[in-house]
Amino acid sequence: MKRRQLISSAGAGLVTALVTDLSSHLQANAQSSGSLSVQWLGHSCFLFTGGGTKILVNPFRSVGCTAKYRPPQVSADLVLISSQLLDEGAVEGLPGNPKLIYEPGVYEFQSIKFQGIAIDHDRKGGKQFGINTAWRWKQGGINILHLGGAAAPISIEQKILMGRPDVAFIPVGGGLKAYNAQEAKQAIQVLNPKLIIPTQYRTQAADTASCDISPLDDFLTLMQGVNVRRSNSDILAINSGSLPENSAIQVLSYKY
Repeated sequence: MKRRQLISSAGAGLVTALVTDLSSHLQANAQSSGSLSVQWLGHSCFLFTGGGTKILVNPFRSVGCTAKYRPPQVSADLVLISSQLLDEGAVEGLPGNPKLIYEPGVYEFQSIKFQGIAIDHDRKGGKQFGINTAWRWKQGGINILHLGGAAAPISIEQKILMGRPDVAFIPVGGGLKAYNAQEAKQAIQVLNPKLIIPTQYRTQAADTASCDISPLDDFLTLMQGVNVRRSNSDILAINSGSLPENSAIQVLSYKY
């Protein structure tokens, strides 16, 4: 089946670049071995390094809840964004000439298969902030799901596309555009990920006058009974052997 492949150069704007036939099988053997390095760059922005590929997800502009984070000016081969909002889709000025994927669909880049899954970015059927794209792919032998700014419950159809992730990046801070702690807990119950990395919560980077999201502790309090791993670094090395048997929460640190 033919699908539009919306892979373009980040610096060239959001344009359709290619049309191609792509496999929809996400369990490809490519990128199936080795390890994965995950670096937290603030908010829902992460850099994934593994299998010789660097993937940057949700670069932002430093304003509002991200005001005191450093702009994520890091080199990457591919950029994924969940929406074109400034806190998860600010792609101007990224170094180099990374490729960009920004809409739901099935894609392939450097032998990695990506599934972009549409889910509402608000609690009003997408009427306020439109559609959020959750991203699923396998890199360094790890099945990754980044929910971006999901704000709606996960449907059966979406769950089928998302599968059971090894590592799930889930917003927990609430506000108008993403899950609050209770909604995040419900998503975790649906997805049953091995490792949960919370995103989009209030930190000391926020401009308190214009940031409407809650701190991480609200989520951790609700998730009492689930093992919480805390790192003193913004970088986490993951391999299949280090994944917990039961769901665990991983908290990374940010050096302000």
